[in-house]
Amino acid sequence: MAEHHVLGISGGKDSAALAIFMRQRYPDLNIRYFFTDTGKELPEVYDFLAKLEGFLGKSIERLNPHRDFDFWLREYGHFLPSPQTRWCTRQLKLLPFKHWVRPWLEAGDTVRSYVAIRADEDHREGLVSQHDNLVVELPFREHGVDKRGVYDLLDSSGVGMPKYYEWRSRSGCTFCFFQQKIEWVRLKREHPSRFDEAKQYEKTALEHGSPFTWTQRESLEELERPERMAQIEADFEIRKQREYAKIRINPLRPEIARPLEIDDLYLEDEGGGSCLICHK
Repeated sequence: MAEHHVLGISGGKDSAALAIFMRQRYPDLNIRYFFTDTGKELPEVYDFLAKLEGFLGKSIERLNPHRDFDFWLREYGHFLPSPQTRWCTRQLKLLPFKHWVRPWLEAGDTVRSYVAIRADEDHREGLVSQHDNLVVELPFREHGVDKRGVYDLLDSSGVGMPKYYEWRSRSGCTFCFFQQKIEWVRLKREHPSRFDEAKQYEKTALEHGSPFTWTQRESLEELERPERMAQIEADFEIRKQREYAKIRINPLRPEIARPLEIDDLYLEDEGGGSCLICHK
């Protein structure tokens, strides 16, 4: 029976670094790279995918080209996805992948899926295989690649970090409900039309009886008030300075540390975390 090798690209740093790692360490392995498109990605994500394709020397296959976020939003009666009901992850990420690999599995082939869980992420687990012939591989854990190693792979390859990391902590949908409030503030500043689109989705959802807004206990209309945005930015700066004060300089590694990322500073009650398959 045949053996297939697949690696999902989320548009984030870890999955990109894993693609680079596999290309460098196993150049003869015929890996099919794929990206499940929600139809609501940031333009920076597509720019990054094109740059990564240049390094890999092959195309990243796009799954899910027809049933995008808008299609499934209508199917779910305009109810927004949320941490409690993650229909977006199920319908836009997991099912397209399962449909893609199903013919191979039904033919008795083996599918090896490479997932970018780092060696320093003991708390994370990959997609649990529901088929004997679907094998989930964790190369970063096997080879001890941690967060620092991810940065090194991106830097040394010339691919670099996705541009959105300058103001945001995640790939995935423009209006991911796991965003922190500071990320919503920055979305409004960086992509005001995308913020307005998310606000309209929220308004329509509430009109249809949805119990959820994009952020907890606050609508985007409330969040975008100038005084509220200023408060969110001030609170985030305080949290950041507190975390910097906790950092101890290692005299044996005098290199300048990278800036703290937003996910290093998240609050449990205002977002943070992520769907692994979207974020990595």
